Amino acid sequence: MKHIALNLKQTKARIRETERGELMRYFIDRINPGRMRDGLPKITMPRMGKILEQIPTKDLYYLKRVCDDSGNFSKRFFYELNPGKHKESVVK
Repeated sequence: MKHIALNLKQTKARIRETERGELMRYFIDRINPGRMRDGLPKITMPRMGKILEQIPTKDLYYLKRVCDDSGNFSKRFFYELNPGKHKESVVK
């Protein structure tokens, strides 16, 4: 009979991977090299989670596509997250 600790170690070793987490990791991997080059601190996973907390996962796919199509990924990313930039396009 196996000891219970063997099963506990296996669950502890499992990595929690989610669709949202993969997208957050993608954004971090694309944004941080430019930030490091400019002398800014890296964006961590908790910080990215806070930045994207109000955005649904399906909208993150749109954000990813828009940023990939632009010339400057980081600049477009932060532009799209700023609601003040989109006031003129909102229909009342």
